[in-house]
Amino acid sequence: MRKRTVKVVAVSAFKLRSAAIINQIATGRVSRVVLTRGGKPVAAIVPVAPEPVADPWGAMRGSVRIAPGVDITAPTGEIWNAERDQ
Repeated sequence: MRKRTVKVVAVSAFKLRSAAIINQIATGRVSRVVLTRGGKPVAAIVPVAPEPVADPWGAMRGSVRIAPGVDITAPTGEIWNAERDQ
């Protein structure tokens, strides 16, 4: 596992290289960038935490309605390729 680093950058330097510095954060090469003004920290840039992924199991439960009188287990009459090869 690669060690992630903290980078300290002056605000004036950040203005010139902001796209490259943000790319370093986005790709995980840098875990945090501390911006300084006059040698004193004034702000920090950190990656956005990923959104938690919801459990997909049952995500569509209740979204399908079967019309009255429809038998979803009845054969369709369609012949599948797997049945043709028998």
